[in-house]
Amino acid sequence: MTVPYKRLNKDDAVVLLIDHQSGLISLVQDFTPSDFKNNVLALGAVAKFFNLPTILTTSFEQGPNGPLVPELKELFPGAPYIARPGQINAWDNEDFVAAIKSTGRKQLILAGVVTDVCVAFPALSAIAEGFDVFVVTDASGTFDKTVQQAAWSRMSAAGVQLMNWFSVACELHRDWRNDIEGLGNLLSNHIPNYRNLMTSYFTLIGK
Repeated sequence: MTVPYKRLNKDDAVVLLIDHQSGLISLVQDFTPSDFKNNVLALGAVAKFFNLPTILTTSFEQGPNGPLVPELKELFPGAPYIARPGQINAWDNEDFVAAIKSTGRKQLILAGVVTDVCVAFPALSAIAEGFDVFVVTDASGTFDKTVQQAAWSRMSAAGVQLMNWFSVACELHRDWRNDIEGLGNLLSNHIPNYRNLMTSYFTLIGK
């Protein structure tokens, strides 16, 4: 079955950061700790660059899952923050779903820990309610590559679009002429080799 191309739209998208908690993050083995942290913060930077509504949620903070990582608290000090008392699937929490629906937006850009549970369950639930769901694969982590691939396959079969943070940024931006230096600098901050492209560009324009 051919699925029509649905582009991300900065005026219809909301970012959901689910369970990036100090305890759960220690379970992530499909990315190195430094790469994973970079990817999560890069997605956060993309959300801020495009002024996307962003919602943070955690699961059972008082238990072994731990608190939200401090970098996300600092990045989004005013964002809705839903500390779920126990629901494993964030979509089972009424406050979380209400925060999403209050934005009036239908495109959900979603990332979290772990991919096969904290990401897959709400992604599938949102699809079932008619939302367009875009899971950011490199800002979501789990136990190993086998679990990762199974989770991706399950979500993809249900209609979830799988993207990485770089492609999210580019699809939202649409056209380099919208802000060459702004997006270029964001990419350079999280992709070291991208700095070479920006250096070349600045040399070209004599800056």
